[in-house]
Amino acid sequence: MSEPRLSVVCTPIGNLGDLSDRAKQTLTDAAVWIVEDSRVSGKLAQHLGIKRPMKVLNDHSSSGVVEGLVDLIRQTGHVAVLSDGGAPTVSDPGTLLIDACHDADIPIEVIPGPSAVIAALAGSGFFGQRFAFLGFPPRKPGDIKSLFLPFADSPMTLVFFESPFRFNATLLAASAVIGERRYAICRELTKMHEQIYRGTLPELPDEKAVPHKGEVTVVVEGRRSTKSASNFLD
Repeated sequence: MSEPRLSVVCTPIGNLGDLSDRAKQTLTDAAVWIVEDSRVSGKLAQHLGIKRPMKVLNDHSSSGVVEGLVDLIRQTGHVAVLSDGGAPTVSDPGTLLIDACHDADIPIEVIPGPSAVIAALAGSGFFGQRFAFLGFPPRKPGDIKSLFLPFADSPMTLVFFESPFRFNATLLAASAVIGERRYAICRELTKMHEQIYRGTLPELPDEKAVPHKGEVTVVVEGRRSTKSASNFLD
């Protein structure tokens, strides 16, 4: 048995060709995978042509499950944790396990790779020197406004995940507190029907312009003056 360690592996957000050689080797070497959904990770294992025991860690997992997984790593050796897509801990329960492994003095290694947050930010054309990731916004308009209110005068670019059926409602509620802003709706990133639609609040696209289907990441430009943008570009 190898020495206990946890590999945090970033997995493709759509296109399996984005899996790095290092990630492939790490997933092959790991004795057990800790996954968000075994059906999704099973497709990745099939793509790699390997079979691995999988333990599930998701939003419904208890603290007892996390403790059990820490014991599993101690007993098994090399274990990998991966989400359904992108980086574990980014809107993903992997955080609980990684934190617990640190407390248990189990070494952590990170295998970087695809991220919907970074891909959307890069494709938006908005400045990314400072940005805030807001996860999945709440559903009620009042709660959405409260989430965005601290950024009403902020120069930070904002990035968040949203349901394909709710991104317009969320942007409309946000516009009430952050005002006129450019935004990008990044849909199905890295997949066959990838789309990056840009607009300016409060104008929103209809379903013909942006179909209400697929996975969506939204980027909202920070409030910045023409002068500050010009200075950056000089």
